[in-house]
Amino acid sequence: MKNRIILPLLLCLLLTACGGKTSAPAASSDPAPAANGSVEPAADPVELYVFAAASMTETLDQIIALYKDAAPNVSITPTYDSSGTLLDQIQQGAECDLFISAGQSQMNALDEESALLEGSQLDLLENKVTLSVPEGNPAGIESFDQLAEKLKNGDVFLAIGDSSVPVGQYTQKIFAYYEIDETAAAGCLTYGSNVKEVTTQVSEATVDCGIIYGTDAFSAGLTVVDGATAEMCGQVIYPAAVLANSANPEAAQAFLDYLTTADAGAVFESVGFTPMN
Repeated sequence: MKNRIILPLLLCLLLTACGGKTSAPAASSDPAPAANGSVEPAADPVELYVFAAASMTETLDQIIALYKDAAPNVSITPTYDSSGTLLDQIQQGAECDLFISAGQSQMNALDEESALLEGSQLDLLENKVTLSVPEGNPAGIESFDQLAEKLKNGDVFLAIGDSSVPVGQYTQKIFAYYEIDETAAAGCLTYGSNVKEVTTQVSEATVDCGIIYGTDAFSAGLTVVDGATAEMCGQVIYPAAVLANSANPEAAQAFLDYLTTADAGAVFESVGFTPMN
C-alpha cells in the first residue's frame, strides 16, 4: 500500500522539477525604446548625388568616408569633372542633389535659372592658382614673371586648362595681367579639359610647367614655384548649393552643413584649401 502511494508522489515531483525550468526570453529585434519611452525607428536609406569640381576629388572622397559615421543611412555618389562639364550635365537633366563648383560663373548660371534651393548657396572654400613644375624642374622655371617673358619669346612649353573650365579662366586673367596674347603664344601651350588633365601633364613632365590649383599640386606631389595673387586672377572661390529639384533636399543640406564643420575643414586644410565658414 505504501508503495502505491509513494510512486505517484515521486512521479509528480519529477514532473514538477522538469516543468519548473524556464528558458530566458528571446532577445527582441525591435528598436530599443528611447529615454522618453518612445521607439526610435531606424532612418530610411538615402542616396545623394554630389557633383564637385575635379580638384576636390581626394578631399571629398575622404570626407564622404567620414560622413558615413555621422549618417550611416546616407550613401553618397560623387561625380568629379570640370565645373563647366558638370554644369552642362545638370542643365541636361542629370540627377544631382548638391553642386560644388570651382568657379562662380557656373553657379550663377544655375541661380539665374532658379535651379538652386533658396537659401542653400554659400561660399565653401578658397583655393590658390599656382605655377607648378615637374620633378627636378628641368626647365628652371621660377616665377610667373619669368614665365610671361618665356611665353612672349616662345621659350617654354606650358600646360593650362581650356577656357571652359575655371582654372583655364583664371589663367586667361593671368595672361591679361601680363598682356600675353594667347593666340600668339599658341605654339607654347597645351590644354586640359579639367585641372586633373593639366596636373597629369606636369607630373609626367611632358611640359615645362603648368598652371593648376595649389591643392592639385599638393595631391600630385608637385613643386609649386609661384602663386598667383588676387590682383592677377581674383579670388579662387568654390561656391556650393543644393539643387532645387533634389529628391532629398534635407539630406543634401545636412551634408552641405557637414562640409562646413571642423572635421571636414581639417581635411580641406590638409591639402591647402581654406574653409570659408
